Amino acid sequence: MTADFEQIGATSLQMVEGLADKAAAVLENLRTGAVAARAGERREPTFQIGQAAELVGRTPAAIRDAEKDGRLPEPRRGINNRRVGYTLEQVNDMRGIFGTRPWRDQRDPPAIIAVQNFKGGVGKSTVAVHLAQYLAIQGYRVALVDCDSQASATTLFGYVPDLDLSEDETLYPFLRHDERSSLSYALKPTHFDGLFLIPSNLRLFQSEYEIAARMAKGEPGLVDRLSVGLASIAPSFDVIIMDPPPALGAISLSVLRAANALVVPVPPTIMDFSSTTAFLSMLEETLRTLDQFDRAPSLEFLKFVASRVEENKSIHRELIKLMQTIFGHHLVRAPLKNSAEIDNATARLMTVYEQQGAITSKSVRERCLTYLNAVCKELETDIRAMWPSHQERLRKEGLV
Repeated sequence: MTADFEQIGATSLQMVEGLADKAAAVLENLRTGAVAARAGERREPTFQIGQAAELVGRTPAAIRDAEKDGRLPEPRRGINNRRVGYTLEQVNDMRGIFGTRPWRDQRDPPAIIAVQNFKGGVGKSTVAVHLAQYLAIQGYRVALVDCDSQASATTLFGYVPDLDLSEDETLYPFLRHDERSSLSYALKPTHFDGLFLIPSNLRLFQSEYEIAARMAKGEPGLVDRLSVGLASIAPSFDVIIMDPPPALGAISLSVLRAANALVVPVPPTIMDFSSTTAFLSMLEETLRTLDQFDRAPSLEFLKFVASRVEENKSIHRELIKLMQTIFGHHLVRAPLKNSAEIDNATARLMTVYEQQGAITSKSVRERCLTYLNAVCKELETDIRAMWPSHQERLRKEGLV
């Protein structure tokens, strides 16, 4: 009988191995095709002079005058002598010339945001990546830290994680508490000026077991390791965004410990609302446990984002009303609605903000950008409210 069970076990293992190999091969072909298809494309976002002026906070005439008198370089022009658009780096140079950079003061605390939910499929990585890119476009210095071994955020930046990246390029060696004193080794520049990525790959999953085992053996300080790492790079950034795994494990605990703000995506379905309720209960218990060890985080803000919303579904509308009643000002007023533009961009391993034109139609893209910008703008205001140096400007803008 034992031999029979061993044979069944071996057969099951072979079956799973075979399916895993086939799925991995297909996924690799899809990723390779997507990367190759866009290899010649301009991935860095560009802006026409009107858009650039709006981002910089000056008029198009002021930009042209600065170009004429040599404060700004002449714009690049196409074969018809028309401006071909400004890169984000050029827009940031304009902000420097005009004194409109939105950076925090050195005395202001960096915003360290965890985009967290313990359930997958809620749009966590979508929110984290688009928020990071939105803030970069607005001129902030941003680091996006992929803490999830599934590496969805990393993939959206063009990497094939387990082929392009070694474990030494991720959080993994730092979390193992090796001799490194800074996370700067893992920072990778992206195609968005001012936005850096700390990538992830499947190897990070192994650290969950290692850290948990060491904590069980009496090393509770390991939960602070990520905080130490982020502190080492924080002086160079205004905002650090973390995309943690959708589970309560050692890495998620480290993320909660490091964060001073929390954003929770919640699709308006019964199952997702139920899951989020469980998440809040687990979060309360986790914070109480961390507090017993004097390691509870101090959250500057906690915001819920209604994600993956389909406005034509009555249950979605009803649940959003319920969420408004329960969460009050903790719920971002603008919902993040489902959009084919996001789905199609993701299928290309890209984001809406790096697409220069519509994948679906102009109207669909414009609606999608309206939703994304509204959500990100509100979170931007919450971030700025953390900074004493921004209080007067927020009052003048009527935002506080």
